[in-house]
Amino acid sequence: MQNKDKTKGIVSLLLAYSLWGFLPIYWKLLRSIPSDRIIAHRIVWSFVFVIGLILLSRKRTELVAVLKRPRDLMIFGLAAFFITINWFVFIYAVNNGQIVDSSLGYYINPLVSIAMGAVIYKERFKASQIVAIVLAVAGVTVMTVQVGRLPWVSLVLALSFGIYGLLKKIVQVESSIGLGIETAMLSPIALVYLLAVPKTGLFPVNPEAAVGALAAGSPWIWILLPLGGAVTAIPLILFATGARNLDLSMVGFLQYIAPTVMLILGVFAYGEPFTTAHAICFGLIWTGLFLYTASKMNLWQRLIRKKQPTAEAEPKS
Repeated sequence: MQNKDKTKGIVSLLLAYSLWGFLPIYWKLLRSIPSDRIIAHRIVWSFVFVIGLILLSRKRTELVAVLKRPRDLMIFGLAAFFITINWFVFIYAVNNGQIVDSSLGYYINPLVSIAMGAVIYKERFKASQIVAIVLAVAGVTVMTVQVGRLPWVSLVLALSFGIYGLLKKIVQVESSIGLGIETAMLSPIALVYLLAVPKTGLFPVNPEAAVGALAAGSPWIWILLPLGGAVTAIPLILFATGARNLDLSMVGFLQYIAPTVMLILGVFAYGEPFTTAHAICFGLIWTGLFLYTASKMNLWQRLIRKKQPTAEAEPKS
């Protein structure tokens, strides 16, 4: 059964991270619509999908139990705020030719989590973790100096998702329940926004195309927008399944699949620039992540053990 659980965990995580990695393709299909309207639709349809899932899986009792805990609801409210920021910036970045910057943000994210663990939980830094964080800071500094501005998309994505993960760790509830509560809190605001804001949105990417697509009732638009709920929830549920059945070191190692796929898509599929500054920045952060991952998986100790000669067996008397 343990091998079955491990296989199930690996397959679930591979699917979750692969879906997250290819997600830019999905949002690119909606690039004619302003990012703020996409995010409002995403919230509403995620709520519809997740609540339906909770009802079908008969988890109403667990949902009601969480709703009776004011402290947990306050934390879910904060989590909802930060995941909304993360979703909005990601969709905005994808539809404005910044998939490479998004990828960088999700490479930085684990190092942000390390730093928060040290500050909030007083976790001690290992030498490799200190080096990893220093390299990440150096990478961001190089990018800032070379480009002339902070890579704000990368930093906002890393920080918002890092804080979201921290809040979800405080309240350990099944992923569909948590997402259901978060989207329930956000859906009324999103619905009012969709009804009140013009079809061009407050942050239009292509106002004429947006008005045309929505006014004409393009069937693809009205199929893709509701599907955003499933696209949002399914990877989260797969991730929760994988995380339950695998060690944290394996979960951490596999998480680099998503930003790697994003990076490849951004450069090779959508022709985004990958400059010398990008190469130096990514190189420094990848080195830091390698040191961190190697430390978490105890690779150094394994290498040392392999190099040590095995003692000869004592002769039998």
